[in-house]
Amino acid sequence: MKIAFIGGGNMAAALVAGLAGKVTPGANIHVVDPNPAALEALHAGHGVTTAASIDEAVTAAEVIVLAVKPQSMREAVAPLVPLLARASQQGSHAPLVLSIAAGIRSADLARWLGGHAAIVRCMPNTPALIGMGISGLVASQGVTAAQRQAADQVLKAVGATVWLDDESKIDAVTGVSGSGPAYVFYFIEAMQQAAVELGLTAEQGLELAKATFTGAAQLAAQSAEPVTLLRERVTSKGGTTYAALTSMEESGVKAAIVTAVKAAAARGRELGEQMGRD
Repeated sequence: MKIAFIGGGNMAAALVAGLAGKVTPGANIHVVDPNPAALEALHAGHGVTTAASIDEAVTAAEVIVLAVKPQSMREAVAPLVPLLARASQQGSHAPLVLSIAAGIRSADLARWLGGHAAIVRCMPNTPALIGMGISGLVASQGVTAAQRQAADQVLKAVGATVWLDDESKIDAVTGVSGSGPAYVFYFIEAMQQAAVELGLTAEQGLELAKATFTGAAQLAAQSAEPVTLLRERVTSKGGTTYAALTSMEESGVKAAIVTAVKAAAARGRELGEQMGRD
C-alpha cells in the first residue's frame, strides 16, 4: 500500500510509526509538510519520502491522509484539486482520502476537492501516540469495500477502530474518545491535588493516580463483566469508596461529565458548520 500524508505533526507521526515496516515499507509512505525538521525526523526514523509541498507523489498513493488542523484544511487541500482531476482524466485510480480533522464534514471536503467522492472521515485520539488509540470512522458513499478495508488497516496501526453508519455520529465519537483523554488527565490532576492536600507529595499522588487509572482501565478492558458491576464490587455500603461516590453523586459529578461530553460533541458540530460555510 502506498500512503501519502498531508501534514507531519504528532498524529501523522504516530500513524507513520505504526505503518512503516509493518503494514507497508517506509519507502511507500510520502509525507508533505512545510516543517523541514518534522520531515527529517520522519525520514530518519522510518525511511519515508518527503516534500515541502503537495506533489505528484501524493496522488500516486492509494490512500491520502489529511492530517492538518481543521482551520487550515481548505487551504491545505487546494493544491490537490488539479492533481486529482489530472489523475482522473488519465484514467488513474481515485485515491482514498482519509481525513482525521475534527469537525470537517465529508460533503464540505468533497466540495473543496472538486467533487472527489472516496472519503473516509475518522476521529482518532492521542493514545495513538503509543499505539493504544481508538478511532471512529465513517465512509462516504463513494468508498469501495477495498478502500474501507485500507482505511481500517491504516487506523488499526495505532489502535482499535469503530465503524459508524451515520456521519452525524462522528461528533459523539469526538466528544467521548477524541476529547476523552483530556478528561482522564483532568481527573488524574484532581486526584493528585487531593493527595497533596491529604499530606502526600505531588510525586506520590501522581504515581498513585496514574497507576490506579492504568490498572482500572485494564481491568475493565479485560473483564467480561459490566463496568457497573466492577464499580459495585469496590463499593461496600458505609465504606470509604461509598463515601467518595456518595460525595460525587451529591456534587453532580456524573451529570457534569455527561454534560461535558455533550458540549464537546456540540462544538464538533458547530465547527463543521462554521468551516463548511462558503
